Amino acid sequence: MDTTNSLEEAIQVLQQLGLKEYEARCFVGLSRLHTGTAKQLSEMTEVPRTRVYDAIRVLEAQGLVEIQHSSPQQFRAVPLDEAAETLRDQYEDRVERLHDALDTVEIVEQDDETPVQQIWAMSGRDAIENRTDQLIEEASAEVVLVVGDESLLTEDLVASLNEVGDGVDLLIGALTESLQDQIQTAVPDATTFISGLEWLHGENVTEDETAIGRLLLIDRSTILVSSLMPDTKEEQAIFGEGFGNGLVVIARRLMAQGLLTARDPKQ
Repeated sequence: MDTTNSLEEAIQVLQQLGLKEYEARCFVGLSRLHTGTAKQLSEMTEVPRTRVYDAIRVLEAQGLVEIQHSSPQQFRAVPLDEAAETLRDQYEDRVERLHDALDTVEIVEQDDETPVQQIWAMSGRDAIENRTDQLIEEASAEVVLVVGDESLLTEDLVASLNEVGDGVDLLIGALTESLQDQIQTAVPDATTFISGLEWLHGENVTEDETAIGRLLLIDRSTILVSSLMPDTKEEQAIFGEGFGNGLVVIARRLMAQGLLTARDPKQ
């Protein structure tokens, strides 16, 4: 990535974190200088000089910029690590405030009955991983997971699997022996196996076909199945709960193909 693209990406990310465009441009400009004046910043960032002062005041109030009251005034960005920590704290504070605000919102009751069986679609690897972690955390009897892509075996997923309670059976399927070994090492309390689903294996999936990402069955009642888009590797999933016993039995036996009956007498 060249310098221009890096600068524009930094400006975009700062705006996503809550800064206005001129504030983001001034901060990125200052990050390239030891110190700078309003004139220098205006020339470097193409922010009007009168707006530079407004942007700097906001950045100083947020702890991202320091001001030397000389003539002319000199500005400098705080060290990058310090700025990143300040922005992280601000972002996390906003998320906590959002959570607290929505947590107190009254739920509107609907007259129609909620169907027993529900299927929902969701997108985005972060969101799907968060839902996966939440479902694993809520498991009370059994977790059956088939990992369809090595990239999905993240530190967060490993941590969630290792936090499963003693009374919960943990069964994890992999596509290859090398991935099975990785899983067994990372999650020593799990019963691991090579998945018997041939259509999950990478060599049977062409470049333009959608590949299975993860299959998760919690307590034989809640199912999450994700797929990976062939070009972007973006993850999409369907999530369902409240299924009847027949579908769950079929799903579980498909997912656990390759697991020896002797190691899993419940199958």
